[in-house]
Amino acid sequence: MNNPAHQSTAGRLELICGPMFAGKTTELIRRIEAARAAQEITLAIKPAKDTRYADQELVTHAGGRTRAMAAATAADILSAVGDARVIGIDEAHFFGAELSAVCLALVASGRRVIIVGLEFDHRGDGFEPFPTLLAHAHDTTRITGVCSSCGGASIHSQRMVTSAERIHVGGIGDYEPRCAACFIPSAR
Repeated sequence: MNNPAHQSTAGRLELICGPMFAGKTTELIRRIEAARAAQEITLAIKPAKDTRYADQELVTHAGGRTRAMAAATAADILSAVGDARVIGIDEAHFFGAELSAVCLALVASGRRVIIVGLEFDHRGDGFEPFPTLLAHAHDTTRITGVCSSCGGASIHSQRMVTSAERIHVGGIGDYEPRCAACFIPSAR
């Protein structure tokens, strides 16, 4: 039997993943704005090292924006949550595997947590925290883009610049969306 009181305090983990230029941040902003319109206390978070467009806003490649807090580490998120009931975290892969425990703790405390990021890195490998969080998600939205080579459905982000780092902050010109057939993994 459903217990409405229990359902109202149950946490929820929602994942939005896909390649660059697929609209993941746009979907996150849509969900956060819907929660704000419903008078829910929200907190949008972005990694502090993502300074491409703004320091204190989530910004889409198309220019959509909403206010956000920049966090340097996954642990910083826990200390910043306060009374927020809906927490949206953009570019989750920047926080790495440490974000998994933070997200699961927030869900256990009854919060709705929306995680956005790349599920695969530029080599085609699983990008933490997604391999771990996929097993715990209540809802997973996988968004595809348009392959820049053939026009098919992209699931990968092709790195177009040389960098030995697993995370290279970049945008148009640094990465291209690619389907599985057109994707060429970066050298190890």
